[in-house]
Amino acid sequence: MKLDRTDKHILNEMQHNARISNLELADKIGLSPSPCSRRVKQLEDAGFIDRHVTLLNPDKLGLKLMAMVQVSMDRHTPERFDNFEAHITTWPEVLECYLITGQMADYLLKVIVQDMDEYQKFLLGKLTRIDGVSGVQSSFVLRKAVDKTVLPL
Repeated sequence: MKLDRTDKHILNEMQHNARISNLELADKIGLSPSPCSRRVKQLEDAGFIDRHVTLLNPDKLGLKLMAMVQVSMDRHTPERFDNFEAHITTWPEVLECYLITGQMADYLLKVIVQDMDEYQKFLLGKLTRIDGVSGVQSSFVLRKAVDKTVLPL
């Protein structure tokens, strides 16, 4: 499926407000509700819309400490990577995980917890206990200069 201007307009509006009603969306993009609904369904079916989420305020929830964690593995085997990823996908503290190149680390994690005590529990009680983890380097976020969820279309 190739995106046309109307599809991009729909996706852009939905990125800014996932709770927008079909009627309001149709009005904003200049379609009647039925064709608008069909287009949204096509975009979902084609995989352009991955999921609908609600973004929460971490400060209001007491999640004040965010860390970017570089993790090094002792061996670069599919089994080691699969084992590592199987563990971290179950942990709510890990918001994002990337297998990376160009660094001394193999993975880059985005982790959020309440405070330094909770981070220490996460680091020593979970992360460093995974077979194959040979090194961890943590950097703590002082401030978010950019915090976007909207992709450029």
